[in-house]
Amino acid sequence: MTTLVNIETEPQAHIIRDDQEAIAIAKELAAEFVKEDSIRDRERRLPLEEVKKFSQSGLWGIVVPKEYGGAGVSNATLAEVIKIIAEADSSLGQIPQNHLYMVEAIKLDGTEEQKRFFFDLVLQGKRFGNAFSEIGTKSVTDVQTKLTRSGDGYVLNGRKYYSAGALLAHWIPTIAADENGNTIVAFVERGAEGLTLLDDWTSFGQRTTASGTTILENVYVKPDHVIPHYLAFERATPMGAVAQIIQAAVDVGIAKAALRDTLYFVRNHTRPWVDSNQEKGYEDPLTLYNLGNVIIQVHASEELLRRAGEFIDRAYESGLEEAKVVESSIAVAEAKALATEASLLATNKLFELSGTKSTLQEYNYDRHWRNARAHTLHDPVRWKYYAVGNYFLNGANPPRHPWL
Repeated sequence: MTTLVNIETEPQAHIIRDDQEAIAIAKELAAEFVKEDSIRDRERRLPLEEVKKFSQSGLWGIVVPKEYGGAGVSNATLAEVIKIIAEADSSLGQIPQNHLYMVEAIKLDGTEEQKRFFFDLVLQGKRFGNAFSEIGTKSVTDVQTKLTRSGDGYVLNGRKYYSAGALLAHWIPTIAADENGNTIVAFVERGAEGLTLLDDWTSFGQRTTASGTTILENVYVKPDHVIPHYLAFERATPMGAVAQIIQAAVDVGIAKAALRDTLYFVRNHTRPWVDSNQEKGYEDPLTLYNLGNVIIQVHASEELLRRAGEFIDRAYESGLEEAKVVESSIAVAEAKALATEASLLATNKLFELSGTKSTLQEYNYDRHWRNARAHTLHDPVRWKYYAVGNYFLNGANPPRHPWL
């Protein structure tokens, strides 16, 4: 179905000034977003109003550097903000992922004019979606979308899938190959001639991320709307680490949401097993043992997430020394690996420890498992373990790409 969600003129977004304000606002929004999380999932209702509030709050601009008017928050704070929102609604936690990734890309490889232009848009409250992934290609790095010269600019042609947030965005950054085969990002403004957005996302998880198809047919692109993204991976930068820490934060948020609902249900509804000789479900010793394991795994994933953010911050503080950048990629890989394991464990144990009643549709607790299972498939966690082991045992640096 062809869709162009109506985005009327929105007011100037609030500008957040520091890390503490960012976390405080994230908590306020999360308390509101969680109220209809289950309903939005059940109805596949795109969270247009919620996304507006999210971006108007200023949280989508917190990584804009201070010298350009933003808060320039730490990466540890960025991860914390996404985790807080994702615990309330994991789709809302995922939607700004590529927007934030693009801010990082502009920071690393945009010209001074591009930085001023796009950072100003972000601080106004404008949202970047994405048209990155393609299906049916040899690998994720095999980009078939092409940017070619045309007159005083370029034209863009291709078809993208998994375009999370594109339906609700003002700009659609698009990954393409230029005429030299280099990977670039072309920023396409909403409503551009030749741009078609399809609301055809049918995954059982992350249902309301607006992750449909983007079709680009001879879309005109101005030269100053093109970023040489390949440069971010020709030198040591935390580009991949930033992309992955946001992914990990979403998974930790899902794990926390599942744990929250497990604690509530076991405390209020679950019966003890007959062999436990206990009066209440929350006194069952094997339930307590298993619940303790989940809690430890979730808490550990939170700590690795925070630690990973600090490693990225230290890489920047070092002036992007290669050793520090590599350390940040490995730290994020560790966090992403455990976040995956913790989210799948917590969402599975919710049902095992809560019992049959917890599977009733009225609770919609299966959304946690569906969301964890779908979101953790963005890139294979088995390669995180490989990268970590190879680094510590053999001193091998991880590859430079958006997935490490």
